[in-house]
Amino acid sequence: MRPEKTVFGKCSPKFANVEKAFRRNFADGWERDGASLAVYWKGQLVVDLCGGYADKASLRRITLQDVLLHRAGLAVFDETVTLEAARDPIRIGQIIEAQKPNWALGSRSGYHAVTFGWLLDQIVRRVDPKKRGIAQFIREEITDKHGIDFHLGLPMPLAHTVSRLSQPSLLYKLRELAYDPRVIVFLAIIHLRSRHSLRSRIAENTPWLDVDGKVNTFNNTEIFCGLEQAAALGISRAKDVGKIFALMLSGQLISQELLNQLSKPQFVDRIDYVMMIPVSRGYGFMYEKHPRKPGKWLYGHPGFGGSSVMVDPEEELVIAYVCNGMKTGMGELTGTYRWLRNAAIDAVMAISDKGGKGLSD
Repeated sequence: MRPEKTVFGKCSPKFANVEKAFRRNFADGWERDGASLAVYWKGQLVVDLCGGYADKASLRRITLQDVLLHRAGLAVFDETVTLEAARDPIRIGQIIEAQKPNWALGSRSGYHAVTFGWLLDQIVRRVDPKKRGIAQFIREEITDKHGIDFHLGLPMPLAHTVSRLSQPSLLYKLRELAYDPRVIVFLAIIHLRSRHSLRSRIAENTPWLDVDGKVNTFNNTEIFCGLEQAAALGISRAKDVGKIFALMLSGQLISQELLNQLSKPQFVDRIDYVMMIPVSRGYGFMYEKHPRKPGKWLYGHPGFGGSSVMVDPEEELVIAYVCNGMKTGMGELTGTYRWLRNAAIDAVMAISDKGGKGLSD
């Protein structure tokens, strides 16, 4: 973010040139860090501006774009996050504010597997005029309005409606590996890591949240009921997850301008510093190369264990797949998802090839 864009405050219209001069000092590089300006005229405060950075080395330089692209360097916290802290957004905010980035800001991108949810929640709490958390915001602005069964912090009375997750057996894993040897990449991610690697630190950072595949955590109602964790504990059905994206595509949730931007990733096949595999990302989403249209993209997000939601913006197609029988791969490397995705895309393209525009054609 350019420093002149970090200018805030109020300025009387009759003193607009003062604000321009203040901004120009940043734009031309004369203000290296931060500054503030107050002008009183006849006892009235007519200019009250501040800008730049209070501390260039701190988290204040991290932008929303950095968070969405997983390059903020906050993939793991130095402080172990207890379950009690995880339930307290004020405490989480303090932990984030005290954290030094895991890497030089903007130098790389690494999957913020768990912390991503807390970062987004803290951002929403600060920019929403009503100061709502992300769970309340989504509930009041999207899901309740559109009759969508999606929860961040499932109410305990609904716990019995949630399917139990199961790990694949060794035989099933071998079957996956034999069918698609690329699956070994995810086996390596899970099992092959040094004790002090970021991947290990992430796994240890939230001891109550098992991100290593034993799935006991995700079957524990004491954790997934009531805990608002947007990166790991969203609970829904395929048709409801898909409906959120369908509403987005129809322009009911975001602008057409932003929808147009989403059609292409912001970077392609960059090595993820945490997972150590090439990843294409943009605007908070992961991208997959379109299986039928060279040069085109699908965007959405794969989930641990094989669940996934992807959007084909050109065809206005949303594919949401959830499974409680977990798979070894993720995204493109999950055969069950990949076959269903390709079948849905082929069906839509067949309709288009015949000149059809909808189900009634």
